[in-house]
Amino acid sequence: MRRQKNDAAKGSRAEDAMKFDVELVGKIGSMALIDREDKIIDYTRVARLSRELRPGWIWISSGATEIGRLDYIMRAGKELPDTEDSKTDYAAQGQAILMQTYRQYVDSKYSVRQILVEHNHFNDDARREHLLRLLLRCREQNAIPIINYNDALSSAENRRMELAALSLAKPNVHEYYDNDETAAQVALLVHAKTLLILTSADGIYADPNDPSTLIEEIGGKDAYELEKNIEEAQTHCDGASRKGANGARAKLGYVKEAALQGTTVYIANGKYSIADILAGNVRRTAIRLR
Repeated sequence: MRRQKNDAAKGSRAEDAMKFDVELVGKIGSMALIDREDKIIDYTRVARLSRELRPGWIWISSGATEIGRLDYIMRAGKELPDTEDSKTDYAAQGQAILMQTYRQYVDSKYSVRQILVEHNHFNDDARREHLLRLLLRCREQNAIPIINYNDALSSAENRRMELAALSLAKPNVHEYYDNDETAAQVALLVHAKTLLILTSADGIYADPNDPSTLIEEIGGKDAYELEKNIEEAQTHCDGASRKGANGARAKLGYVKEAALQGTTVYIANGKYSIADILAGNVRRTAIRLR
């Protein structure tokens, strides 16, 4: 009995010792934001999620490029040519709609702040520190930051040249073009307690073609075991929800570092409420140290 009490006390002390600066970093993917049947933004879903957001949370939202594309087609009756320039044009158009929608549905007593990032905000130490201070001030000022990659001003060619130059001076340089990677790096930056990745699937599957094979938890008693189990789960992953997306394998790779440092990661379907996902009331994949 005394040993059980001692073990419980040790667990409690270990939990108390692990302090987090931000409660939650969440990210929603493009396909989870779009009503596939009507080919417009899913306003019902965005409204529901927006009403759950609160200060102390950081939200990463994909969707600007696809929303801009659909809006352009609706207004012009045609698509732009399939070029890099068109993608940036769509992103610029979609950003306005995306932020207008979040501002419409987030509780009016909270401020909403748009933050557009590129790779240099993470690869450059000074800019990384500036971003950290900006995000932490949001909590203090009753504001909710909405982050997206700055697609409108980030061309692939310029990005390649910038990354090549950076790699000459730094050993570890990352592109951060995928918002899953951006979300994971933000979680590391702010030392988030929870990282939530919302997709169009219920989580990670042992067999991607069989919904009954959902992996409900990828865990480990320490960082070594957790890393091994994440890499094992990656062997079952393939495919992506849309052209240009990296899929479940990449998601696990992006979130691995955050999970190994103590952040609890959930990968879940955007159709569920944040509250239900966090409470374990719906199907999702949890990745964490036990």
